[in-house]
Amino acid sequence: MAQSALLLFYRGVGADHAGRRLDEILGWDHRRLELVHDYIQWLFPLPEPSRFNPDAPLLTPADALAFRTTPALQARVVQALDLMLDFFGLARRGAGIVRGARFAARAADWLTPANHNHLRLTRILLFLGHAGLAREQAALLSCLEDIAAREGRAAVSARTLSFWRDAAQPPR
Repeated sequence: MAQSALLLFYRGVGADHAGRRLDEILGWDHRRLELVHDYIQWLFPLPEPSRFNPDAPLLTPADALAFRTTPALQARVVQALDLMLDFFGLARRGAGIVRGARFAARAADWLTPANHNHLRLTRILLFLGHAGLAREQAALLSCLEDIAAREGRAAVSARTLSFWRDAAQPPR
């Protein structure tokens, strides 16, 4: 059976629609992660079409099964997660996700109402569930809930928090 473009990308033998390989994107700095908007759908694909990137892959049931059952693919997802956590000023610690040493500096770029990075976090939460990474999904949600509680509605709206909580529900 032929592999999807998404699985080839995640296995490091294929490229995204712009010719970029996963390892290249994993090496990007924060500025590039902020300014480029068409990679996040490849790192964290969903079964629904992207409203912002018509070239984004769709996560098929077969792809989701591969992510849930292939340790090497899950390890690559965790690498992508770590990249984005660093972008947000967060870090994995043990079984949890916490504010990292650069949280305050990084939060200035995303912890504002209606920031497009809130949508990225929703996408990440959703994909972690599809990929069978429920522990990481729950840890991220817990961290985001803590941030929302401490920073207040001036940073995270009740609507955004509701989206994050819904995204962390088991995939249907």
